[in-house]
Amino acid sequence: MSTDLVESTITPGVASIGFVGLGNVGGKLAGSVVRNGFDLVVHDLDGTLVDGFVAAGAGAAGTPRNLAGRCDVVITCLPSPAASSAVVEGPDGLLAGWGEGKIWLEMSTTDETEITRLGELVVAAGGEPVDCPVSGGCHRAATGNISIFAGCERSTFERVLPLLSVLGRRVLHTGPLGTASVLKVATNYLATANLITLAEALTTMAAAGVDLGTTYEAFRISSGNSFVHETESQVILNGSRDISFTMDLVLKDIGLFQSIADRVGVPLEMNPVMIDIFRDAAKRYGLREWSPNVIRRLEDATGVSVRASGFPSVLVDDEAEAAGAEVIVRTDS
Repeated sequence: MSTDLVESTITPGVASIGFVGLGNVGGKLAGSVVRNGFDLVVHDLDGTLVDGFVAAGAGAAGTPRNLAGRCDVVITCLPSPAASSAVVEGPDGLLAGWGEGKIWLEMSTTDETEITRLGELVVAAGGEPVDCPVSGGCHRAATGNISIFAGCERSTFERVLPLLSVLGRRVLHTGPLGTASVLKVATNYLATANLITLAEALTTMAAAGVDLGTTYEAFRISSGNSFVHETESQVILNGSRDISFTMDLVLKDIGLFQSIADRVGVPLEMNPVMIDIFRDAAKRYGLREWSPNVIRRLEDATGVSVRASGFPSVLVDDEAEAAGAEVIVRTDS
């Protein structure tokens, strides 16, 4: 990396981007990188996913080490803290190919202590770490309209904002490294609580004989509305239950939230119950079952089918792609 690039913002034609992890979310985020004119190199254990990006003009790297040596910015989007650790510090990991001035964007939903630990290793190797998890669903990741939290030094944030602004519509600088990960698992806790209560509400309405199409609209225009209702309730009612997010990931996220609460001494009451509900659902239907199928526990218990016609099997973002921008935090001044 040149001295000029160390000081410059990350824009197309200036920096090369590496992306590790082309799964449900990562593949869509990497698609935004290509679509917006950045030079991209990818790596994934699934060669068919890599081949698809190569066909779209990206380069391929056989190992994270090779990718890091070829790129100025490296993005990881992986399913667990353990996977991130292996990619960053494994024998052929990113750090083995690291260099002065490179930037690591960790877009996985991960543990605050782990991102801080790995971030310190990146800093020691001359790099700049950012934890920048996303929120808003795979359908919004596909269009570059997802929200992004970014925890890092302010100077680093300003360098990567042009890149984050093509990956997401709303970009929030949350403070130091690790703060974004804390906030992300809190938002996933809230979304999970909403999903469970929606499953109960929809099943109760179905059992009471209320039309479920009418129920959807009643919830949508009421004080009970939410992002989760407007998205996940649709695929619940369709019957596909496909939001590209699985029960094992829910358990990971609400487990991380529980760990934060335990560490800071907050005696949570709802989250332990939610963990038990999803553990039971995962035991019944499988860890890789779509998370909205937590409603099957209630369908099985009641014999009620919670389905209605006219709803999509998968979610599609109907908001046009547009340039993102920083979300400004309110202050007294």
